[in-house]
Amino acid sequence: MKLAVLQSNYIPWKGYFDIIHDVDLFLFYDEVQYTKNDWRNRNRIQTQHGPQWLTVPVSAGLDTRIDQAKIVPDRWQMKHYQAILTSYAKAPYFKQYREFLEFVYLDSEWQLLSELNQFLICRIAGDFLRIPTHFGDSRDYPSAGSGHEKLFSLVRSAGASSYLSGPAAKEYIRTEDYEQAGIQLQWKDYSGYPDYPQLFQPFERAVSIWDLLLNTGPDAPWFIWGWREAPQR
Repeated sequence: MKLAVLQSNYIPWKGYFDIIHDVDLFLFYDEVQYTKNDWRNRNRIQTQHGPQWLTVPVSAGLDTRIDQAKIVPDRWQMKHYQAILTSYAKAPYFKQYREFLEFVYLDSEWQLLSELNQFLICRIAGDFLRIPTHFGDSRDYPSAGSGHEKLFSLVRSAGASSYLSGPAAKEYIRTEDYEQAGIQLQWKDYSGYPDYPQLFQPFERAVSIWDLLLNTGPDAPWFIWGWREAPQR
């Protein structure tokens, strides 16, 4: 069984969903410390003036876990919806996703950041990208320690035979532990993603999955992983 374990991010970029697509089980790892000025509560969209941050206001201290971070209700949902509407109303597939966008930003109330992030990730992965991967919560599996030790014990308790990690984790993962346990450790390669039609130039890669979906619709999976399996368009 191939496993990935990641903290939930707010409307993450396509690489996040690439990892989800590559594994059998994806565990949300929101029992760890919340980090400020990170992707947990913010992401970017492409606008006519360049990339724009969309930030979910959060109340969290130095010892707050991601799954404990509370959202501050200050009309952020309307602001995010208006920003997306302004930049993408003329995108080819905006109408296709408008009902869902309105449900998330206009018709719902979110209290916990983790709840918002996980809902968006699961719905986008399953409903829009048709990824069959199973989702789970790291808290449902025993783990101990901190840093590498905690993650490694989680991977073992989940029964993984293969573990896929983002390249940033090379800073703290001890590869020899995986080798000794007979668990194949793989590193995700984010290079080579093809450009796709964006409304505004120059092309910007580091943006939310919304940019890809609203511009390419049902072709979005090809621009995430399909290009590796089929001839270049």
